[in-house]
Amino acid sequence: MDENAAHEILRAKGRAEMREILGSAYTEARDKGTNPFNSAVRALSEEMAYATLWTRPGLDRKQRSLITLAMICALNHPHELRIHLIAALNNGCTAEEISELFTHAVAYCGFPAAIDALRLAEQVLKEQGAL
Repeated sequence: MDENAAHEILRAKGRAEMREILGSAYTEARDKGTNPFNSAVRALSEEMAYATLWTRPGLDRKQRSLITLAMICALNHPHELRIHLIAALNNGCTAEEISELFTHAVAYCGFPAAIDALRLAEQVLKEQGAL
């Protein structure tokens, strides 16, 4: 198998995983916005993040979602946090678990990051009918 074929197999696996985690609406909107400028990074995220990391044994999707939310909270990246809050709901996380995660983050990420995350989470959870 040549290198391009291997990448295409990983990418297809990653795209299927990403669609299940982030949802069809996100995936379709992402596809519409993919262009020559951003396509390499998007392909890498499908291959590495979704085909490789999200499918590893040892943690289920719910656990991975909670870990991802905690890391994005620490980095204070609201755009990615919004996307992964929806993914967390898709992966079975509850509003109570998400609230507790960001409450716990106060000690490790600081009040500003945790409050920003909690504020955005409340908005997204209401939009998604989870609050």
